[in-house]
Amino acid sequence: MKKVFRILGYLVVLIIVIVAGLLTYVKLALPKVDAPENITFDYTAERIAHGDYLANHVTACMDCHSTRDYSKFSAPPINGTLGKGGEKFDQSAGLPGAFHARNITPAGIKRYTDGELFRLITTGVTKEGRAMFPLMPYTYYGKMDREDIYDIIAYIRSIPVIENEVLESIPDFPINFIINTIPKNAELTTRPEKSDMLAYGAYMTNASGCIECHTQVDKGQIIMEKSFAGGREFILPDGSIVRSSNITPDLETGIGKWSEQNFVQRFKLYSDSAYVNVDVAAGEFNTIMPWTMYAGMDEDDLKSIYAYLKSKPALPNPVDKFTGAK
Repeated sequence: MKKVFRILGYLVVLIIVIVAGLLTYVKLALPKVDAPENITFDYTAERIAHGDYLANHVTACMDCHSTRDYSKFSAPPINGTLGKGGEKFDQSAGLPGAFHARNITPAGIKRYTDGELFRLITTGVTKEGRAMFPLMPYTYYGKMDREDIYDIIAYIRSIPVIENEVLESIPDFPINFIINTIPKNAELTTRPEKSDMLAYGAYMTNASGCIECHTQVDKGQIIMEKSFAGGREFILPDGSIVRSSNITPDLETGIGKWSEQNFVQRFKLYSDSAYVNVDVAAGEFNTIMPWTMYAGMDEDDLKSIYAYLKSKPALPNPVDKFTGAK
């Protein structure tokens, strides 16, 4: 009997050593992506203007990297906070840790070369080699056109400097280990011609990250079989829960009955110069959908996204969009 216990003891020690070795490897040897490129490009007015369009109306970088006013419908960015970072996403919002959007004004990114910044945006790996939690949608940006990423970099280099020290992000266990396994080398593509509406729509849908919010998740991972069917829950600062809409072409619960004009007008409603984000009291319906930002998207780009979404499978999924805080 003593021999059996001794053997079991050896096995336990062996298992502990193996697990410790794996954890050490994951923590110290990962993430494993290529070194930053030596990138040089001019910050032309044209590049900055297109980067402005992308960062504010397509990839919506400024949605997370500014301070949002949740007392207004759609929580628009507060004037004077563009790119300053500091927005907190933590356990109260159902996340496995406390994550803070970085300062991406020139004050916050001045220590980065363009190559390091390019790697950060497209792989989620920092200058120091740390992995970022994919709340930052680098898995989508890593599938974009190189030139579009250059444009975004040129733009954020040009915005007003805001000195704002941001707290470090701290993932919970075991995400603090798992996070290192997520980054991979970018799989860059070439932006399709607008004339190829479906391919271009797929590109713009990816850049906008539509699937991320409009798909339910399991343990943080998108359930691909439910792509775009909505129902993902987001906890607002007051404790209310908003759920994303079904944007598949299902006739009853999705956008199947929407015309192209309906789709475009739903966005452009918020670009009208007379539109003002209405006040929203705690517990009243609100949304994290950055309508006022996406409203600035080019109509042809919106039409392409519509065409792509209409080409996807129709998935019935009625969504109870809002539950007020108790």
